[in-house]
Amino acid sequence: MTTHSTEHATLVIERQLKAPVSRVFRAWSTPEAKRQWFACHGEWVPLEYTLDFRPGGAERNHVADTDGLLHAYDAHYIDIVPDTRIIYAYEMKLGERRISASLTTVTFKAEPAGTRMTFTEQVVFLDGYADNGARLQGTEIGLDNLELFLER
Repeated sequence: MTTHSTEHATLVIERQLKAPVSRVFRAWSTPEAKRQWFACHGEWVPLEYTLDFRPGGAERNHVADTDGLLHAYDAHYIDIVPDTRIIYAYEMKLGERRISASLTTVTFKAEPAGTRMTFTEQVVFLDGYADNGARLQGTEIGLDNLELFLER
């Protein structure tokens, strides 16, 4: 029997990036760029990646972990203001089990040394899924990868 439950969390991560806003925004908005940094586990096997970056567009990133379990990220873009903000909603599944749903806002602000990027995710973990900080850790790793991508 499945226990239905919800557990809410808000993640806020701010980064000072040594790249102009236009370059940081391009890293989020172009499939070729985003695919290079948008992963938190380099040893996992990519299965499917698509990005239709526009309001109403979608993004899909499906990977298999080292045990072969599907990790499915499916997003829907709600609002995009070039070089300013991105708002999207997404769900995560492990295999066929939906484990969370999120609303995410990413903002970009020009500063003398580059870009201040703020990532805010409002997430609800579903039906007893115990995240134990894994979402924050995975998001931090992904944003570390973005930073490395921009420094290349």
